[in-house]
Amino acid sequence: MHTDDLAQLQILLEQERTLQFDAFSHDDAWALGIRLRTIAAAQALPVAISIVLGDQRVFHAGLAGASADNDGWLERKFAVVRRYGHSSLAVGVEFRSRGVDFDVDSRLDPTRFAAHGGAFPLFVRGSMVGVVGVSGLPQLDDHALIVEALRAQSAS
Repeated sequence: MHTDDLAQLQILLEQERTLQFDAFSHDDAWALGIRLRTIAAAQALPVAISIVLGDQRVFHAGLAGASADNDGWLERKFAVVRRYGHSSLAVGVEFRSRGVDFDVDSRLDPTRFAAHGGAFPLFVRGSMVGVVGVSGLPQLDDHALIVEALRAQSAS
C-alpha cells in the first residue's frame, strides 16, 4: 500500500461524504452546469462539462479549446463512476494504492472505462442520482474544478 495514495483516497472519500444534497433536480443540475461553465470561462479553460441524472444528459457544454475527445473522456470517466459509485479519481487512486494498474487489473475495457479524475457522483442522501464531469485539464484539476463548484452549490 502506498501511504500518499491512501491519504489522498481518504480525502477523496470524505469529499464524497460531505458533498451531498437533500434533493437534486434538473434545475439544480442546470445551475451546477452554469456554475462550472462560468468558473471555466472566467479562466479560459478548454473544458467540456457534462451532467447526467440517471441515464439522461441534462447539461453539456464545450468551451473553446475542448474537443470531441473530451466528450469521449467524459463518457469513460462516467462509466467508472456508475460502475464503482465513487469519483473517477478515487477509483484510480484506490487501484494505485494497491500497487495495481486500473487499465489492466480492473479487467474492464479501457476504451470504455477511464479511472482518471474528472467525474464525480451526485448523491442525494447517500443514493447516487447522477454524475457531473469535466474533461480538458490535468486530472487533478478536472476533479478540483468539480469540487469547487459542488461546494459553492451546496453552500447556496
